[in-house]
Amino acid sequence: QVRMVESGGGLVQPGGSLRLSCVASGSIFRLTAMGWYRQAPGKQRELVASIDRTNNPNYTDSVKGRFTISRDNAKNTVYLQMNSLKPEDTAVYYCKSLALSTWGQGTQVTVSS
Repeated sequence: QVRMVESGGGLVQPGGSLRLSCVASGSIFRLTAMGWYRQAPGKQRELVASIDRTNNPNYTDSVKGRFTISRDNAKNTVYLQMNSLKPEDTAVYYCKSLALSTWGQGTQVTVSS
């Protein structure tokens, strides 16, 4: 069974940066596309960035040019570098394999002055 453990969240001022990490257990990691999702209070969970097996990224429009997703298959880890953060980026961030339904516990990102 695959497990995801996210880390790296915190409180940051607008314009600041954070780097999220997600370590996945199991050998399936390198075989699947991975995604970073977020859920703000009162809103539906949304996919903000994904990366396929060949490291091709995709981003939702609201984070293009500010967020960068990457992966290290040797470490079973996917990253989300978030720059120029805005208050509307405040949410719980989760990673997940696009092929599976297992969610991690998430990591809270709060952007506030």
